[in-house]
Amino acid sequence: MRADRLLSIVMLLQHRGRLNAADIAAQLEVSTRTVLRDIEALSAAGVPVYTDRGRGGGISLLPGYRTELTGLTSEEATALLASGSGRVATPAYASAMRKVAAAIPDAHRAVASTASQRILVRPEGFAFPREPELHLVTLHRAVIDALRIHVSYRNRAGAAADRILDPIGLVYAGDHWYLLAARDGNERVYRVSRIDSLEVLEESARRSAVVDLEAAFTAHWKSFRATLDQLDVTCLVDQSSWLSLTKNAIRVISDDVQRDGRHLATITFSGRNHATGVIWQCGPGVTVLQPNMIRDELAARASATARLYS
Repeated sequence: MRADRLLSIVMLLQHRGRLNAADIAAQLEVSTRTVLRDIEALSAAGVPVYTDRGRGGGISLLPGYRTELTGLTSEEATALLASGSGRVATPAYASAMRKVAAAIPDAHRAVASTASQRILVRPEGFAFPREPELHLVTLHRAVIDALRIHVSYRNRAGAAADRILDPIGLVYAGDHWYLLAARDGNERVYRVSRIDSLEVLEESARRSAVVDLEAAFTAHWKSFRATLDQLDVTCLVDQSSWLSLTKNAIRVISDDVQRDGRHLATITFSGRNHATGVIWQCGPGVTVLQPNMIRDELAARASATARLYS
């Protein structure tokens, strides 16, 4: 609807500042001409939007003008922005996030922007039993404030050792929080529940000003999975599920696109639980052909779900 689009333009300009018509058109998935007509409509409605022509010009709002999104605290808005980082947003989701960003007071916007880059929430990841994560709030502050930390950390074998870390970001995956941090310049992933003690140091963390947390975590995740026992699964995959499935697998061994557009592929996972979990998330978009134990596990899950809702 045009009203939603007009509001989205105002939110974009409020959050991003000056933009040209092509940038706005790309964000809203409309033509440049449509954006220019919308700008005229906003101006006629009394919204203080103006255009600077020439090189370096663009469309912007009169300084100090704000439209408010009520009922949302700055902490809630920050959390929503963080939860959306790294995801492929639908137009509706992108519109919602523009409104969230516009709702954040100017004094808190820098913190929220940092959170959206440094905190990632995703549904998949390392699969381990749930454990308490006592230091999450303190870690959050260290990540946002870019401060070094001193931790006592237990490895998989349970041996503890002291570490000085430069926190890069926090990732929620597979019902657990993970800290992406650098130690002596080498980037690693630490499970938050294995941190026994934590001290935030009064010195700046040595880290890049920009990070792609999704790409960094995915690379570490695949490296970790590669150290486990692997399992090859042959399946038919709808085009709509292909990217999600292959992104969370270790590798694609073979891929043959069928006449109906589906992929007949053999894909490597780290083991039975990994394969079942990733394929289950794709629902009917994936048909497993082999091995039978994965088919049986998926059938059992589907039956249990059907019984629950029958």
